[in-house]
Amino acid sequence: MTSDRRKALQLAADFIMPYRKALAGAFAALVFTAGITLSLGQGIRLLVDQGFVTGSPELLNRSVLLFFILIGCLAVGTFVRFYLVSWIGERVVADIRKQVFNHLIDLHPGFFETNRGLEIQSRLTTDTTVLQSVIGSTVSMALRNFFMMIGGIVLLFVTNVKLTSIVMLAVPLVVAPILIFGRRVRRLSRQSQDRVADVGSYVGEILGQIKIVQAYNHQPQDQDRFGEVVENAFAVARQRIRQRAWLIAIVILLILGAVGIMLWVGGQDVIAGEITGGELAAFVFYSLIVGSSVGSLSEVIGELQRAAGAAARIVELLQTASEITPPEHPRSLPVPVRGEIAFEALRFAYPGRPNVDVIDGIDLTVTAGETLALVGPSGAGKSTLFDLLLRFFDPRSGGIRIDGVDIRELDPAELRRCFALVSQTPALFFGSIADNIRYGRPEASQADIEAAARVAHAHEFITDLPDGYDTRLGDAGLGLSGGQRQRIAIARALIMDAPILLLDEATSALDAQSEHLIQQALPELMTGRTTLVIAHRLATVKHADRIAVLDHGRLHGVGSHQELIHSDPLYARLAELQFREPENASSA
Repeated sequence: MTSDRRKALQLAADFIMPYRKALAGAFAALVFTAGITLSLGQGIRLLVDQGFVTGSPELLNRSVLLFFILIGCLAVGTFVRFYLVSWIGERVVADIRKQVFNHLIDLHPGFFETNRGLEIQSRLTTDTTVLQSVIGSTVSMALRNFFMMIGGIVLLFVTNVKLTSIVMLAVPLVVAPILIFGRRVRRLSRQSQDRVADVGSYVGEILGQIKIVQAYNHQPQDQDRFGEVVENAFAVARQRIRQRAWLIAIVILLILGAVGIMLWVGGQDVIAGEITGGELAAFVFYSLIVGSSVGSLSEVIGELQRAAGAAARIVELLQTASEITPPEHPRSLPVPVRGEIAFEALRFAYPGRPNVDVIDGIDLTVTAGETLALVGPSGAGKSTLFDLLLRFFDPRSGGIRIDGVDIRELDPAELRRCFALVSQTPALFFGSIADNIRYGRPEASQADIEAAARVAHAHEFITDLPDGYDTRLGDAGLGLSGGQRQRIAIARALIMDAPILLLDEATSALDAQSEHLIQQALPELMTGRTTLVIAHRLATVKHADRIAVLDHGRLHGVGSHQELIHSDPLYARLAELQFREPENASSA
């Protein structure tokens, strides 16, 4: 057994076993319906021999009544089987999706930097849908057809050994083309799915950037390229359809040809009085059952192979271990948390670039309640310090202490409760404005939400919206301006009431009016908190208690704005480039 199949079986077993009672009921219903279906052959034999041939209305009525009883039992058994099997499939896949999602959101962010988000999303949706189809349908059909094939062959021998020998000779002739064409169809099906995925990917890319597409009048080129992608998908699908059509035609020819030969041989035996017409009818019925079961099983093999691959990918996700985990015996921070931060000989390199130190030996202490601004050219390591503070990554050497406690000795959840983050591009989620403000404190009341929004200068524009705080936001806050999104992010940070505030260029991308409103909100947000600010704007930097200048991961200088202008050449150059224009504007 291949590794993929073992993983598929193990995954299925782990998730199905909690529902063993439903599984037992489904299996019993499956065996029952298979038995009833095979019994229909005997019902046909009785109907012909006792109903039609004898010419007795009483026997005909009895035979037809028995036939209808069998049909009724088959309908009831099929209902139970279909319901239980489909329920198990949906239930198991729901459990798998929940477990995969719960595992994914606890993985360290570095995992998502080295794995494509769309591929992970595909595993969570497409691969689990494949498993749902297999567990909730294909496996049931495979077992049913297997029982039918075995039972049909046994009853064929019981009914007539000579005719069964003809059937057994014809089976390899039927199976061979099914296997040959079936392999081609499966290969082309995979190619077809890839081409369809290309179509979806291209549509997502273009619609996600529709304003740029239209701004550059690029629609004709995109229409041509999309046409090529669609035609490629159609070309592969056409090949798959042709192979499947040949498969169906050959199987029909061989199966019905074999049935025709059996009817001729069996008809000769009926004329000779060696068998009855009912036995021949039952034999033809069993032959068709065996033939269709073999054909269905060959189709099922391809589905099981797809499921094995899907299960292997899901297992791979579930077995991915997070590099950021709580210690076995986590320490606790002092209560209340003062917010003192110490960077001690800190060194760090991203996993994708292990030979390049993004942080290179930083020693820096931030006292409780202090506002420290981090400045430096792009790539200096400013945002990386935030990532290390939040323990999205662990340093290569050195450490970070909060109130004297090494953050690696803390539970990451307790550590992150110490921080409120406002980023340059605030992350807003699909849902209401109130939901986004209370994001870090789900139990917050409506009064708390409105109080935070007032301090963030967001209450006025929120109440002007049609549904106020219940206004639903589009993806990433679509429908709000940059300043409005930023003020909601500040309200979200306020309501957290965390002792340490992280501002990652919170005003750099805003217009003057929005920046003015946010600058009014920031002092209230920063009061009584240790604040680290990544900023290029003079207004934020000049009023910081201290400014730390970073360059190529090293600490270049620390001091006030005026001190650094005279003592640090790098900061003086940055001030000349970044802050001279605002200074001139403010003095005009």
